[in-house]
Amino acid sequence: MIEDKRIDLNKLPKHVTIIMDGNGRWAKNKGEHRIFGHQSGVKSVRECTEAAAELGIKYLTLYAFSTENWMRPKEEVDALMELLVETILDETPTLNKNNIRLQAIGNLKSLPKKCIAQLQQAIDETRKNNGLTLVLALSYSAKWEIIEAVKKIAADVKENKLNIEQINEQIFDDALSTQNIPHPELLIRTSGEQRISNFLLWQIAYTELYFTETLWPDFNRQAFFDAIVDYQNRERRFGKISEQLTS
Repeated sequence: MIEDKRIDLNKLPKHVTIIMDGNGRWAKNKGEHRIFGHQSGVKSVRECTEAAAELGIKYLTLYAFSTENWMRPKEEVDALMELLVETILDETPTLNKNNIRLQAIGNLKSLPKKCIAQLQQAIDETRKNNGLTLVLALSYSAKWEIIEAVKKIAADVKENKLNIEQINEQIFDDALSTQNIPHPELLIRTSGEQRISNFLLWQIAYTELYFTETLWPDFNRQAFFDAIVDYQNRERRFGKISEQLTS
């Protein structure tokens, strides 16, 4: 039962993606270590995932760890990887209970072996669920993804599997790690930063952007609903004018 009467269940975005930002600043504001902020952010992941599932949103992608994040202090990176394993292990039963399927995108081979194993186990255990698909972007970079797609297409051309004149948007879409995932209609970024940070650059060409000052550990269920309401109050024209849409 959705308690927010402002939400029109007939106008939901099919795919919402979130850049989860502000864990470190949230912890610093409380006089705690950055790792405490990451640990506290898990609650927000749970609340937003459950809210998306209850609304009937089909895809939720969370930018959990970028390729640039590997440059952070080793202590923080190691703690993040350990937290990732623990969270996946703890949350897999809840994902199954809520009919949520887990997927992942990014340079997953660069993750520690323990993370890869636990991630794959959770993906396998939730594969048959057909409600919300929760996508974790891990060791992800849009530039990396685009270069990998170009390499794949170039190899197909070289092997005569593809004619260069056949290359179009659909061919490129199919070469990306998100090939079976619709482009997001709504991108949420927390913490007040207003940039994309190398995330889904191809896929967000016509995505609505929603920026909030709220730091990620404080971004709760109601904050997620607020973002959905804001999205539903926008007019998506895709290059057309308002009169064309109404006619």
